[in-house]
Amino acid sequence: MKVSAVLFASAVSAATVPYPNKGLPLSQFGEVHHITHEDAISKIDLLGNHFSNLPISKPSHLFHAAEADTLNTPEADTLNAPEAETFHAAESKASESKATAAAAGTDCANPAIRYEWDDYSASDKQAFVDAIQCLINKPASGKWSPSRNRYEDIVRLHQEYAPNIHSKSTTQQTHKFLLWHRYYVWAFEQILRDECGFNRAMPWWDEKKWAGKFAQATTFTSQYFGSLPGSTNGAATCITNGRFAGMSCSLGPGNAVNNPHCLQRAVNEQTTAQTGQSSWDTCMARTSYPDFHSCVEFTFHAQGHNGIGGIMSDAIASPSDPFFFMHHLYVDYVFRKWQINDVARRTTISGCADNTNCSPLTLDTMVYVGQICGSKCPDLAVRDILNTQQGHLCYRYNY
Repeated sequence: MKVSAVLFASAVSAATVPYPNKGLPLSQFGEVHHITHEDAISKIDLLGNHFSNLPISKPSHLFHAAEADTLNTPEADTLNAPEAETFHAAESKASESKATAAAAGTDCANPAIRYEWDDYSASDKQAFVDAIQCLINKPASGKWSPSRNRYEDIVRLHQEYAPNIHSKSTTQQTHKFLLWHRYYVWAFEQILRDECGFNRAMPWWDEKKWAGKFAQATTFTSQYFGSLPGSTNGAATCITNGRFAGMSCSLGPGNAVNNPHCLQRAVNEQTTAQTGQSSWDTCMARTSYPDFHSCVEFTFHAQGHNGIGGIMSDAIASPSDPFFFMHHLYVDYVFRKWQINDVARRTTISGCADNTNCSPLTLDTMVYVGQICGSKCPDLAVRDILNTQQGHLCYRYNY
């Protein structure tokens, strides 16, 4: 199997569509590069990579605490050489574990709680989609030309940054993907609140329980995100119901701009079936951050995009479909659940900071979202967004 296929396969900069109320050929959207969960079990995405050789970035006081505890252990002085070596090794491991726990610090006192869609009230659901529509109705800020409205400012940010914050392929990975999208979705929430008065809890979507039947999900209804139709004669299908019925998009496919086309989807339930419990279990079993990251990016993250199809299968301009954020709220949920299993996953990092040369990803690597939400969205170091309940962030999920 060829594992180095390009992430943005077949996505093109389309010319202006003469009939923007008709779906575009599926070939214009391409698809997000993916592997099956069976391939993930075989770790085909790790072939040719040496992520385990990359340095692990830790808080400096973690080293100092472990060092000090080991050096100041009086009992070790009374042991013979082999015993002392064993003792020091055990003490060093225990001290580092204690230091890691200390490095975790104190969680924020009142984290915002994100509620799964089916635990969200009807009123909250309506308020959420109404707030997104509010952004669509607002004029563009002028900072993200040529977006046509405030919502497209957010799409344009992703379109511009996409080449740097996604892996190019399984052999050219960047492990900023999860971190960048965590910050991007959080920034989206701030814009909803500050510019459209959204004052409810943020939702998320437990995607795995709908694997193989996305079109039946309680999100894809005529009241909320609209239906999830299949393709029509080899083209995606325009969405004509729901809060975003008749929505016109001008960005994408790919890097195209000023390219009017309808909000459109083309579900493939064979593909959505790849987003279920098996993919979850496979990714959650991986213990290092870059290995876990690789699994998530290329399995259910990619398959969720491709399964919904149409605009969502275009990795570059996929936020044009408002459902993008529900999908990525799930991706962030999985990331958070994996981190909860080990405190070190919330205090240390490793991997590739770029998808070309694999420069080391560290706690000091910077993450940018173009100050899309003003002073609330400064350029931040990885350490400031690694833990959702510390640093710049303060939220958790309801389960």
